[in-house]
Parts: sequence; C-alpha cells; structure tokens
Amino acid sequence: MPQKRKFGTFAGVFTPSILTILGVIMYMRLGWVVGNAGLIGAIVIILIAHVISVSTGLSVSSVATDKKIGAGGIYYVLSRSMGVPIGGSIGIALFVGTAFSIALYLIGFAESFNAYFGFGTSINDLRLTGTIALFALTALALISTSVALKTQFIILAAIVVSLISIFLGSREFAPTTVNLFTAENAVPLEVVFAVFFPAVTGFTAGIAMSGDLEDPKRSIPRGTLYAIGVGLLVYIVLAVFMAYSIDSESLKTDYNILMKMALFAPAVVAGIWGATLSSALGGILGGPRILQAMSIDKVTPKIFRKGKGVNNEPVNALFLAFIIAEIGILIGELDIIARVVSMFYLTAYGFINILFFLESWANPDFQPTFKVKRWIGLIGFVACFAVMFKLDTMAMIAALAVISAMYFGLQRKEVKLQSNDVWKSVWENVVNKGLKKIDAQVEENSNWNPNIILFSGKSDHQSYLLELCKTVSGRTGIVTNFKLILDKENTEPPLKKTDQVVRDDIFQDLGIFARQIKVDNIYSGITNIASTFGFSGVEPNTIMMGWPKGLEDSGEYSKMTQTLLHLDYNLLYLDFDRMSKFGNHKTVDLWWRETDSKNAEMMLNIARFIIASPKWNNPNIRVLFVNNNNVDVSIIESKISKLVEDLRVNVAIKIINNAVEQKTFYTIIEEESKTTDLTIVGIPDYNIEKQAEFVLKTNNLFESIGSTLLVKAAHNFNELDLDVLK
Repeated sequence: MPQKRKFGTFAGVFTPSILTILGVIMYMRLGWVVGNAGLIGAIVIILIAHVISVSTGLSVSSVATDKKIGAGGIYYVLSRSMGVPIGGSIGIALFVGTAFSIALYLIGFAESFNAYFGFGTSINDLRLTGTIALFALTALALISTSVALKTQFIILAAIVVSLISIFLGSREFAPTTVNLFTAENAVPLEVVFAVFFPAVTGFTAGIAMSGDLEDPKRSIPRGTLYAIGVGLLVYIVLAVFMAYSIDSESLKTDYNILMKMALFAPAVVAGIWGATLSSALGGILGGPRILQAMSIDKVTPKIFRKGKGVNNEPVNALFLAFIIAEIGILIGELDIIARVVSMFYLTAYGFINILFFLESWANPDFQPTFKVKRWIGLIGFVACFAVMFKLDTMAMIAALAVISAMYFGLQRKEVKLQSNDVWKSVWENVVNKGLKKIDAQVEENSNWNPNIILFSGKSDHQSYLLELCKTVSGRTGIVTNFKLILDKENTEPPLKKTDQVVRDDIFQDLGIFARQIKVDNIYSGITNIASTFGFSGVEPNTIMMGWPKGLEDSGEYSKMTQTLLHLDYNLLYLDFDRMSKFGNHKTVDLWWRETDSKNAEMMLNIARFIIASPKWNNPNIRVLFVNNNNVDVSIIESKISKLVEDLRVNVAIKIINNAVEQKTFYTIIEEESKTTDLTIVGIPDYNIEKQAEFVLKTNNLFESIGSTLLVKAAHNFNELDLDVLK
C-alpha cells in the first residue's frame, strides 16, 4: 500500500499561506484602500489588521508546539483544548468563512479575467466566470492534493515576477501631491477595513493542511510567521509605492490600474490570476479538511468524513464547500463577500487568541517549545472583538448568536473527546487563586456563609434532610454529604479515593458534593471527618445530621457533640416528622431563650435563607420569646425588633409571659408550635453530665410537635444581648 504523501514547511504551510495573503485584495483592492484612506490611513489599516493576524499567528504557533496538531488545523486545536462545543462551533464558522473566501477570490479573478478579455463586467458575467473557475479548481482538487500544491510553486513565481513588473512600471499616473489622509467623498474607514481584512487571513491556509504535514509542530510556527511577515512587508511597501506612483482618483475608481502601469502587463495578469486561483485553491483544499475532521469527531454528519485515496481526501466535504462557495459567487459583489468573510474570521481568531491566553495562564501542562507572552493572546482577543464592534455591531451580535446556538446544540449532543479541556484548568486556577486570597484575609466577623458537612444517612426521609440542608446553606453555601459505611470488624480495606466520590443524581441535582467512607464506629467517624476534612480558605463551619431519636446510650453522642463544639462547629440536628413532613412550607417558629442570644443570631440567619428559598414560598416566620422575669413586654419587643431589623429579617415577634405560671420551656413550645411546619430551637449551653436528661426530654418534645431543627452556634456568631434582662 503506498504511503501517504507528507509536505514540509515551504510546500505545506508557507506557500499556501503567502499565496492566499498576496491574493485578490492585494491586486484588486489595495489601491482602492490607499485611494480612499490615504497613505497614512492605509498603513494604519494594514497595521491594525496585522495586530490581529500576528497575535493570532503567534498564539496558534505556540499552541501548535505544545499539542498534537491533527487534521482540521485550528478546529483540532480548539476542540482538544476548549472542548467540542466551542471547538465545533468555531470550526463550523471557520469552515463557512473559508468556503465563502473561495467565492471572494474567484469573483476577484472574474473581474480581472473579464476586463482583460473584454467579456463584460456585469454581475451576471462575473457569476458565470466565477462558477466556471470554481468547477475547474474543484476538479483539480479531486485529482490530487499533491498536484494542486505543486502548481502553487509556479504561481508563486508568477506573483514575484508581477510585483517586479509593477515596481518597474510607468510613472504616467504619478500624482502631483501624495494623498496622505482620507480623500473627499471617500468610503468610510470601517468599510475600507472590512474589505481589506481578508488579505491577512491567508495564514490559516497552511494550518488547515496540518494533517498533511511531515512535522506540524515545526512547520506551522515557521511557515505561518514567515508568511505573515513577508505579507506585512509587501503590503506596506506596495501601499507606499501606490501612493507615490498613482493618483488617488485612479486608485479609487480603477481596480485594474496595476495592469495599466506595469512594465509588462501580462506578468501582472498572470500574477492576479495565479494569486486569486491559488487562494481559492487553498480554500478548496483546507476548508473541506476542517469539515472532515469535525465529522470524524461526530460534530457534523458522518457523511462528510468519507475520504478518497491514500491521502483520505475529503470528497463529500469538498462538495459542500463547493455549494457554499457557489452561493458566494452568486452574490457577485466582491466587497460584500469580503465583509462577510471578515466577520467569520474575526470571530474565529478572537477565540483562538483567548484559547492561547487561557492555556498559558491556567494549564500547568502547557509547555510549548515556541514560547509567547500570554498577553499577546489577550491583545488579539480584544482587538478582534473591538474591530468587529466598530465594523458592524449588528453583524457581530448576529455572528455571536449563531455561534452560541451552535455551541448549545453541540453541548446537548454531549460529544466527548479523549483530550484535556482548558476550562478545567481555568476553573482550577481561579479556585486556587481565590482560596489563597481568602486565606490571606484577616479573620473577622462577617456574614455567615455556610460550609456544611452533612451526614444524611440512608433512610426514607434522606431527601428531606438534603432539601433542608440546601435551604439553610443559602445561595452561596457549600454542602458536602458523607455516607458512612459501617465496618465494625475492620475486615475490608479502605475505599480507594476514586470510589469515595459519589455522583448520584439526588446530590448533583441539588449541587451537593458527596463522598462515602468506611468507619468502624459512626460517632468516631463523624468526629474524625470533622477534624480533618476541608482545606485552608474554605474550612467547613457547620455539621448537620439527623437527630438520633432512637439513641439508647447517649454517652457516645455526648462525647461526639462535645468534640464538635470543641472544634467550634455550628451544629444542626433535624428531627424529621414522617407524618407532617414540612407541611405546606408556610410556617416557621424560632424559639429564643433568655440565655440563648448566640443561637438566636444563627437562627435569624437561617430564617433569611428560608425566606430566600423557592421551596418555602413567602413563609410566615415568628420569633417567640419566653418572658420569665415579668419585664415590660413592649421593651422586650422593641429590643428584639431592633436586633431583627439590623439583620434584615422579616419576621413577626411574639412575647410569651411566663412569670406567673412558670411553665417549662418545652411545654410552651408544645402549646405554641404544635402545627408549625418547621420549629427551630437552640441547644442550651453544653453540660455533658446533663446530656442524657436533655436527650430524653427533647425526644419527648419531638413526639408532640412537627419537624424540628436544633441549632447550636459556634463562636463566630455574636451574642444578641437584650440588656433589659440584666
């Protein structure tokens, strides 16, 4: 079986790139650019365009020396770095832009060809000539990529000869004064730039051939940057030459002025035809390979992956490129096609630049041999979208809307590739820097941002515990659920790190991290996790679990609670009523003891999160205070109202006089909160000797009321001192 033919830097990258750069715009529109913008304006336009092409060329060259560059060129790089949704959507835009650029080159060819032979230059005449040329080039591409590439050396020679003929040409059109600035009644600079910009997009022609290169990592940087550099030099020199050799009116109105002033006009004709046809051929060769690569990745229909011959040349993809190019030819206006092509390429180049910036900033595995400062990618990204905004805001919005639609469509297809995704590195880098920033800040009292370790167990009411935990953690809180697997005899080895991660839908739907771990004792397992879990900057601050209602021996529970309090955790214990559940999610009672001021602030913070929860739709929340000391009710209510107002919580306040009857605290709770959907009660100051009694009395209370949340605040909460009780 014959081996697949591979190409080097000159044949595979530099030649197709420079022939596309020195193409239709140089011959047919550079004079028009100078005539409308003036010499200085033209040079500014050339330089701004090259800011984008140079930054993009540097970015893609750097990425090319770090990653394997497969068939599809830029698409391959984007999809392997930023994921298929972004890579695919930009790849489609790049393919369509490349296909439209074929029409741009062939309409330019038709303008020159028809003018030279006197065939007529009406729009229909240009369409006919362009279509015939498209058929001929497509047939050539079908015969052999190698044959097509070999013809480019002849064309390159023709371009060199034509440029020599131009520089040695007649001076009969020389102006009396050089037009340095914008001429009167000139086309707006934005339009001039949009028409010129496709001239600098040619460097992607070589990158698109990456699958046919002997050494892509070496050839792409060298060939691309050499082509951009040579192109910049030629455009600057030719613009200066035109400004000093041809009057501005001729430059603006006569697209074939270079032929008329050249030393040997047929040489310029050969150069124009060679450049336009070779540029079109470059698009015909490169564009279908982008589509074929996307089809192999299942981004586009599989029909386009089919290839022909030992080089697997993309026959079906070529036919689609042919159709799109023909649509462009039927438009028939070179300037309109150029503006369309500009938008497609600017969008693609913007994403290429931001890809390089993100890779070099966030990915520790990004080690290119061709090193470039990361800010170059950022400059290129900003320049692309700034230029798009200036050229045509509506077109920019439309382009981004189409790419966004393709992005979400590909995201729904869930196409996965075995490659690194730069977004993972970006998020890791953001998290890393954020954690360091948080850790470096001086610890001070601030709003409570819950970071909860949850032990939900595996019971029929687990979902309700998860629901309430997510509610009390608020919008920005973090919840990590631990499933404890009891192994009293320690007969099994610990779970592997990968096996400890739980990805059940019930946790993912709520945005809860989930882990599982083997323990020989539930209570010691909880304290061990509480002692070791977390890392600097986002240490857990709250423990939540179900209330151990069936507890026979409160000793281990008491020891665990004492340890958790010593570690300065907030504690949340939920006693879930299986009959009433959370009722209608409408009523919440907060019980405030006289000696419970620290718990009170935590309960009010929980109330804020409950109010903000969609599940608890506009609940009625009461703060209930038991007045055992016959203090004036209005004074107590005023003090509590002020404290509640400071915390910005919308609650009702009820003061219960108990100075005469002296009922127990739990008795009053039974009377007031019997039908409440959720009752929140503070755990009193911890006394290990009285824990058994506390557990017993609390269990009795839970038999008489609905679902209840017990809370014990850590030291980060303030004491809400009512003063009047002292």
